[in-house]
Amino acid sequence: MSRIALITGGVTGIGAATCLALKAAGYQVIANYFGNDAEAKEFANASGLPVYAWDVADLDACTKGVADITAQHGPIEVLVNNAGITSDAMLHKMTGEQWRSVIDIDLGGCFNMCRSVIEGMRERRFGRIVNISSVNGLSGQAGQTNYAAAKAGVIGFTKALALEGASRDITVNAIAPGYTQTAMVAAVRPDILEKIVEGVPVKRLATPEEIARGVVFLVADDAGFITGQTLSINGGKYMT
Repeated sequence: MSRIALITGGVTGIGAATCLALKAAGYQVIANYFGNDAEAKEFANASGLPVYAWDVADLDACTKGVADITAQHGPIEVLVNNAGITSDAMLHKMTGEQWRSVIDIDLGGCFNMCRSVIEGMRERRFGRIVNISSVNGLSGQAGQTNYAAAKAGVIGFTKALALEGASRDITVNAIAPGYTQTAMVAAVRPDILEKIVEGVPVKRLATPEEIARGVVFLVADDAGFITGQTLSINGGKYMT
């Protein structure tokens, strides 16, 4: 039987590409989303994949969502924490709500979802978790103290949980994408986006499918010796 994979923020952008890539690789894929029913319905119809709506910033909602999926489809063996937002401002102009909303979804959502699946993974002695971070969590970015802090936190969270899960064949890794062809990046002012692309050595944005390939690699059954790592897929923009 194919393994069940849950992707948060799974109906658009990197999440949607990941859903389709995992489906093509033979996984039973389920997408989570929140906030745009029309978009989710369109994705579900086009992909043939089930979609479930809840807010990853709400621990109780995550617990219920995981329980519903488990009851209807079986235990979640692969989790991809992709859901995230931006709310950019220079720190001296950033509101408390801008800070909290990004931290709660981008970092808090990672905790909420992992907390909701980790006990089952430990009991079954198998799990694959991939947390989507960002190049800006590694390099920093002016105007994104909230986002950079959340995405850097995801990397630290990944390392710690990897140590906790290692003896149970639960691998936990992060992917730090560079600037990618998504709605989030499309919202950037054209002149700023042009400068961003100029700063990428390969002189282009990533495609969502290129990020998804990294996920497929990390969640494979035979990737069990890779854990606690951050895979940077950024076109050479930032190297550690």
